[in-house]
Amino acid sequence: MMKMEALSLYELGRLIRQTLREGLPDAYWVQAELSEVREAYNGHCYIELVQKAEKGNTLLAKARGTVWANVYKMLKPYFESTTGQRFTAGIKVLLQVSLSFHEVYGLKLVVEDIDPSFTLGEQQRRRQQILEQLKADGVLTLNQELDFPQLPLRVAVVSSASAAGYGDFMKQIEASPFAFYTQLFPAVMQGDRVEGSVIAALEEIAEQEAEWDLVVIIRGGGAVSDLNGFESYLLAAHVAQFPLPVLTGIGHERDETVIDLVAHRRLKTPTAVAAFLIEILQGEAETLTTFSQYIKSGTETLLLREEELLKRAEMNLGTYVQHAVQNAEQRL
Repeated sequence: MMKMEALSLYELGRLIRQTLREGLPDAYWVQAELSEVREAYNGHCYIELVQKAEKGNTLLAKARGTVWANVYKMLKPYFESTTGQRFTAGIKVLLQVSLSFHEVYGLKLVVEDIDPSFTLGEQQRRRQQILEQLKADGVLTLNQELDFPQLPLRVAVVSSASAAGYGDFMKQIEASPFAFYTQLFPAVMQGDRVEGSVIAALEEIAEQEAEWDLVVIIRGGGAVSDLNGFESYLLAAHVAQFPLPVLTGIGHERDETVIDLVAHRRLKTPTAVAAFLIEILQGEAETLTTFSQYIKSGTETLLLREEELLKRAEMNLGTYVQHAVQNAEQRL
């Protein structure tokens, strides 16, 4: 067997680079998930892209990428202003990339552009899949069909103790004239642990179901990507099938998550949840005040009528006694 002349590692690298440049010279649109996003001090952004199997979550492909500073300073604000969420790990993106190979740093993708509409479409597609599955399971509207308590005074709160939204909710509840009884069931409200943490809190409340009138799930605003943990089939299924009415106040007025769509009622913010509960009790208080006024007015009218009848009876009694005495004297 004839021995071929050996290439140095550097020569092989140059050959790979030349082959890539000649064979794949253009930029290509690539769909992938961001598994890592790291911003460098010099303004460059280094990312890792992955593709996973639709079933089983098996890793099918992985590649490193770079967004040079001059591109990143325009790409990031464009993407975030269009989608309303951060350019961060865990989201699916459509990127325009060119291939670059370096003898020392190896193969990488150089990001040149991004299509925000793809990410928006992926969010809607994922949400629609969850809603369709809940509908197929027959649980989509179960929580919305529960009777709402007439006096919702015993409130189980699922939130983070340090969340500003929780503080705003409690401040408004405590300032109201009504004797609310609340208890915090702490949960992580941002990141990968949202699903398991909120489900655990709901399960704890379900064990004491008879002690509560309803549940509120609240957190303050933030980037849309901070709410990704609430876009979960398992969490939505728990909320939809929960035995007590669930109110949500998650994020800003413009934000909407999949659990908002299955809860008994979605309010725009934590303070809006508090205002809603206070408004219900104010309505009941006004109704009771009206009824008490009706009772008072009716009682006064009845007493006046009975007093008049009593006076007439008193007058008639004298005449009756006089006639009775006369009749008795005649008989005697």
